[in-house]
Amino acid sequence: MLGFLVKKNFFDLWDNVFKIILINSGFIVFLSFSLFIPPLFAQVPFMGIAVRLIGFLWCFVYLAAAALSLKTISDYSNFGFADFLGNLKIMWPAGLFFGICVFTGYIVFAMVIPFYLGMNSLPGLLLATIFFWLMIVAILSLQFFFAIRSRLDTNLLKVTKKCFIIFFDNPIFCVFTFIHNLVVLLLSGFVAFLVPGPAGMLLFLDEGLRVRLMKYDWLEANPDANRRKIPWDTILVDEQEKTGTRSLRSLMFPWKD
Repeated sequence: MLGFLVKKNFFDLWDNVFKIILINSGFIVFLSFSLFIPPLFAQVPFMGIAVRLIGFLWCFVYLAAAALSLKTISDYSNFGFADFLGNLKIMWPAGLFFGICVFTGYIVFAMVIPFYLGMNSLPGLLLATIFFWLMIVAILSLQFFFAIRSRLDTNLLKVTKKCFIIFFDNPIFCVFTFIHNLVVLLLSGFVAFLVPGPAGMLLFLDEGLRVRLMKYDWLEANPDANRRKIPWDTILVDEQEKTGTRSLRSLMFPWKD
């Protein structure tokens, strides 16, 4: 399953590389404004902080709209500029909610954990350890937040709950997905995060969730089946056929096929 997921993601990235670059370019522009515009308001009390916070929250709203748009690529379809604007109107609450979650996580890592470690006591070390592992679980779970919002539910609290359900039922898959996207992010740095970049990471998360949900459809149709032995070759027959295989020649020069 993981091999198919990586292959499909690569083909989808290749087929939509210009849209991926365009989405990433927009994100980079907005993130740059969030980083470099606030210092211009340094003389106005709290204005710089407010502008930076608004800028970062807008970046998450942008990513939320990007996630819903990229879902169409996962589903072997396409999207246009008008679709992206419409998705902004749909996904802005999810973007704000997730941005607040990320900010809360930052506070925990930057202030709460160091505070307990600074107590230099066993209870402080214990509390710091608990918060650390809670944050690790939260990161591995909430990485699917936008994908689950796009595919399963519009209630943000239910979306959050389903994120943790997915993690506890598929911990190895969630760890693999996180490591994959971390490697993708590091490699993207060599091309200024234009490709695969954040858009490529969102696409992989959506495709990963999409494929994983097929397991639950199969289990629902086969309630007596062994949950530890999922016949992925059978489940993914249609997906394998749709994705197909390509040679290097067909990737570089598709018009010659």
